[in-house]
Amino acid sequence: MAHDRAGRPARPTDLVDIAHLVTAYYSLVPDPDEPSQQVVFGTSGHRGSSEDSAFNEAHIMAMTQAIVEYRATRDITGPVYLARDTHALSEPAWTTALEVLAGNDVTAVIDARGRYTPTPALSHAVLNHNRGGTKHQADGIVVTPSHNPPRDGGFKYNPPHGGPADTKATDAIAARANELLRGGLAGVKRVSLDQAMNTHVQRYDYLDQYVSDLPNALNLDAIRGAGIRMGADPMGGASVDYWEEIGQRFDLELEVVNPFVDPTWRFMTLDSDGQIRMDPSSRHAMAALVGIKDDYDISTGNDADADRHGIVTPDGGLMNPNHFLAVAIEYLVANRMWWDALTKIGKTVVTSSMVDRVVGVLGRDVYEVPVGFKWFVPGLFSGSLAFGGEESAGASFLRMDGTVWTTDKDGILLALLAAEIAAVTGQTPSARYGELERQYGSPAYARIDAAATSEQKAELARLTPEAVTGTEIAGEEITGILTTARGNGAPLGGLKVTTENAWFAARPSGTEDKYKIYAESFLGPEHLTQVQAAAEEMVNQALGE
Repeated sequence: MAHDRAGRPARPTDLVDIAHLVTAYYSLVPDPDEPSQQVVFGTSGHRGSSEDSAFNEAHIMAMTQAIVEYRATRDITGPVYLARDTHALSEPAWTTALEVLAGNDVTAVIDARGRYTPTPALSHAVLNHNRGGTKHQADGIVVTPSHNPPRDGGFKYNPPHGGPADTKATDAIAARANELLRGGLAGVKRVSLDQAMNTHVQRYDYLDQYVSDLPNALNLDAIRGAGIRMGADPMGGASVDYWEEIGQRFDLELEVVNPFVDPTWRFMTLDSDGQIRMDPSSRHAMAALVGIKDDYDISTGNDADADRHGIVTPDGGLMNPNHFLAVAIEYLVANRMWWDALTKIGKTVVTSSMVDRVVGVLGRDVYEVPVGFKWFVPGLFSGSLAFGGEESAGASFLRMDGTVWTTDKDGILLALLAAEIAAVTGQTPSARYGELERQYGSPAYARIDAAATSEQKAELARLTPEAVTGTEIAGEEITGILTTARGNGAPLGGLKVTTENAWFAARPSGTEDKYKIYAESFLGPEHLTQVQAAAEEMVNQALGE
């Protein structure tokens, strides 16, 4: 059930105390023996709040030192591109990281304008530096908790391929960081901010380099020529300067509908749980933009680091991310003539099967991977994946010429693609999705969460196909029981069961004491409910309940 004020404007009592939050960053010392206060890399880096002793100066010192040591073992000798978003804890953490990098004689590449840097702009910059196989490869750090509430901080590492680090890398970094915490940070090298800024900093115009390159990935001429009216909401995040520049530089009818940056996010509407959360896929968080949908042909939202997108149309309101992915894929395959016909379309194991049906008709292959954008990185980097997208509104795709654009999610790119689709086809993406439903069926999709202990979560991650003893789900014969991804064979960290017209996937949460069940049915909402019930029963049976 949604909170009774979900979708309503935030009140003063909903706002975080910024001074208290920043003071806690410097004053609270984490207990390295307390699991909740240790360094833990989830699917998008380490996240937590300084008030919970989960994101403090000690964590950033330890993680940065661990990254320095890790990159040395991989012979990464170039600079570290260092980015931050607009969360209150991002600048203090950015500063700490800069000091530790300099203490280790590592140069940090920071924004020339002294402003915020979206995750895709960081990925784009790292790839630009490394293009051509330069001897001194660069990597990157993004200080962001993405769409998390204002009280949180986040820290992500992107190796020289420009995308999220894989589990092997993050496990090594986390282990070393926790070792440093237990040792009282004795192994950390650090200098003052003044010394770092004067000796180990290079300045780079992330905004100009990213924005000037956009015509190599998008048909901006079509958007301008069709007079598409765009309303772009940075949602108080790092894309705020980028949208203003994109509109002016390419002479687009683009209005930045919310140009404000405020670390309390007092201008937001509350998410489904009553929290302030900058999630562009949430109809509650996007309520203000949806309320003015008729003012624009396409309205878009981005989270705090702009790696996620939300698409709003006058006829459909906020699009389900799964729906937009299907439309985007169909459009791109038809309108990117220089893309190799052998390139595959990447999707996560919990993304809608509408993508499979669309891709099948297009004559392409689906490359299905576990949850996490990191699984798309090798394919996007090499150009063997034309597109990589996940159900949580994160995606990227190749340049016009079939080479890599970014290897991290790019919410700005996908938002502009929505306008390109409207300009070229004369249809909104939501109208086109309606046609896809008439052609392929109308799937009902939902996710539910269930409580689980740490032991149960571990057991779910270890399940084998033999753990499922049933032969049908909601009246349909089971056609597949998967614990590894069909695309790359990587462990799902859970279970996926399929039938002809439905599927469910169960996986443990990486940060909370619960597991998640994703389910979809092309036979309607009632059948979806039956699939969900069968899924819960199967999972409980497999866990021995």
